[in-house]
Amino acid sequence: MIVPVHSNALTLTYSFQDGNIVFDPTLPISNSEGRISTEIVSYFHTMSLFGRSTNINVSVPYSIGHFQAEINGQEQEIYRSGLAPATVRVSVNLAGAPAMDVQEYSRWRQKTLVGASLTVQTPTGQYDPSRLVNTGNNRWAFKPEIGLSRRWTHWVLDAYGAVWFFTANRNFYSNDPLFPGRNQQTEKPMGATELHLSYDVKSHLWLSIDGNYWYGGETSLNGVATPTSLQANSRLGATAAVPISKHQSLKFSYSDGTYVRFGGDYQDVSIAWQYSWLGRPN
Repeated sequence: MIVPVHSNALTLTYSFQDGNIVFDPTLPISNSEGRISTEIVSYFHTMSLFGRSTNINVSVPYSIGHFQAEINGQEQEIYRSGLAPATVRVSVNLAGAPAMDVQEYSRWRQKTLVGASLTVQTPTGQYDPSRLVNTGNNRWAFKPEIGLSRRWTHWVLDAYGAVWFFTANRNFYSNDPLFPGRNQQTEKPMGATELHLSYDVKSHLWLSIDGNYWYGGETSLNGVATPTSLQANSRLGATAAVPISKHQSLKFSYSDGTYVRFGGDYQDVSIAWQYSWLGRPN
């Protein structure tokens, strides 16, 4: 997102996911379903870094999940509630958008942009090593990403490529009586691509079609690989942003899994309220 330096935004997001969970087929788990609601508080700020447009975004989510499945033929239900991992994302424009004040930005017209970012996911989510399902992951994750954006009058095409890298969870489900001591779970890097085609109806009012695909993330437990945990998943959705005042806007999103090999096969509906300002709040 290219906006003038010293721009700020506070965003409150609510998302609801409902659907199936695809487990390792060797496990005695069937008919698994999940419903997850997540509230996210995010703060966005722009600045100049060596003369380039730069922004930082900090997000803190809280999740509530209800899950049910048949395990060895017996129906089981679990409930989880707690903080999910907080994330920090720093993005820098590399070409096409220098850092600009309000006057310069009013004269600027987007053509082709190239940017890079680094997302850091922290081990701050709620985590209990005696539970197999948690809202936190007890590890760090890092996602370097490069993006390309091209505008044609009202149309904008955004494309992104990234790789997730994960540190080890050194206390994974470590109270299992069958495996005394601490278990260590590791996860291989996971590549991700993302595309957005949007249409600007007018200032701050736009619609987009969104798609993504990610591959990798095979896990290992105490050095023994689990090949069936390899992810090769994709989603397709749509987003609409609607201004409601000079400083406020709403964003609506919907997405669904088009192909899910492992993990959550959810329908996702979200709504976000954003308050933005330049400098100090008005």
